[in-house]
Amino acid sequence: MSKDKSTDNRNFALALSDVADRHAQRLCLILDDADDWLYADLTGWSQRMAGALLGLGVAPGDRVLVQVEKSPYAVALYLACLRLGAVYVPLNTAYTEAEVDYFVADAQPRAYICSEEREPAAASRYPGVAVSTLGGADGGALVALARRGQPWAEIEPRSDDDLAAIVYTSGTTRRSKGAMLSHENLHSSSRVLLTAWGWRDDDVLLHALPIFHVHGLFVALHCALLSGTPMIFLPRFDAARVAALLPRATVMMGVPTFYTRLLQRPELERHTAGAVRLFVSGSAPLSEQTFKDWESRTGHRILERYGMSETMMNTSNPLDGERVAGTVGFPLPGVEARIAGEDGRALAPGEVGVIEVRGPNVFSGYWQMPERTAQEFRPDGFFITGDLAVADEQGRISIVGRAKDLVISGGFNVYPKEIEVLLDQLPGVLESAVIGVPHQDFGEGLVAVLVADRDFDVDEIDRALDGCIARFKQPKAVVRVEALPRNAMGKVQKNELRERFAALFDPAPR
Repeated sequence: MSKDKSTDNRNFALALSDVADRHAQRLCLILDDADDWLYADLTGWSQRMAGALLGLGVAPGDRVLVQVEKSPYAVALYLACLRLGAVYVPLNTAYTEAEVDYFVADAQPRAYICSEEREPAAASRYPGVAVSTLGGADGGALVALARRGQPWAEIEPRSDDDLAAIVYTSGTTRRSKGAMLSHENLHSSSRVLLTAWGWRDDDVLLHALPIFHVHGLFVALHCALLSGTPMIFLPRFDAARVAALLPRATVMMGVPTFYTRLLQRPELERHTAGAVRLFVSGSAPLSEQTFKDWESRTGHRILERYGMSETMMNTSNPLDGERVAGTVGFPLPGVEARIAGEDGRALAPGEVGVIEVRGPNVFSGYWQMPERTAQEFRPDGFFITGDLAVADEQGRISIVGRAKDLVISGGFNVYPKEIEVLLDQLPGVLESAVIGVPHQDFGEGLVAVLVADRDFDVDEIDRALDGCIARFKQPKAVVRVEALPRNAMGKVQKNELRERFAALFDPAPR
């Protein structure tokens, strides 16, 4: 069967497939523990995976929840979902059963692809959902089904506005929000980045990011796949391994934690990074000190950019031109950005307000939340990001805080309310507030501030929350206070707590 090349098919898989066909014999995924994949291998496996998903009953528009470890087969599975016109729903591998229960109930998927360890419980917990596995020594049940099944080489016709993915992001309550991303959202953002970051035919991307996250999946992966260039594809970030592989790469994308940990490696020097033309940082604010230290050690100025699950990339420091520490640069081509007051009125340079964005990269809304969607968009179509920022006279944007009470730790979004609800249920805890304060390794470290009738330590909190929330959401420090600071309306003043405990994770003086 041949893929649909009709001009009205706007399926993003068609663009990716055309590139893969042109570079069929070029390296695609350079692997540590298995044979490398050519682009022809990725195409073949995406077709086999599409056939396997058809065997599970997946049809266009169906949601496919995917909670698996990073692997070449996981990339093929993602492309297979696009190929079928299904909606790809990536989940953090750290999410617990209780957390996955919510996503299954909300997304109502046709299939849930998980690890072998999760499969027995999932099969009984989710009747009516086709459960299969990916991972392990033999690749899992889905790989076995793909090997013996019939490949599906067609590409389902989709429009620009048809859903390609749902990415769950933090909300203002315990209920996560599913950002609906269309085929045009994915394609437009990728096209812009290839130009903005000067992607070259001889580029080699060092890919150590997770692929359940927008950064690793829709930014890093798409840039390489849409240009037909190779990726050094690591299952996870390991500072020693990344440092050893830098001489083989020309581009690396990472979260600030990557850079702080690499700076601790004695082998990181100018010659180590000599082949790399571009270091990109995102998903969390990069400290000015890390920016300066990296330049001093390697001679490179990290390119910081700003994006969200709902919008992919919005702004970027320039490829050619000055990259200013502590800023996220200028709006990308095709993206309109303004710093606005509470009424949506654009503010003058130097005034602090909320970033609002509009463009083909911006999502259509939150899955099954029309009221919430309406609240987050202005009548003129600008999306209210909730991030506080300021722009200078040249239009360069600096993030100064978050209007939404969100913590970004190690590149992952954490909403404190979810943790506070659990902490408040612990015997001896009267009330709690969870905040994020500067952390050298994670950008922000989570701190549980407790009003309690006794002392608690981190180990006790870890044990109490184990299995209830993902590990990255668990506090890294616990402090006890007599009372939480409040304003006249009774609202907890977390800014006061952040100031009070700002130095909690500072390195001990020598």
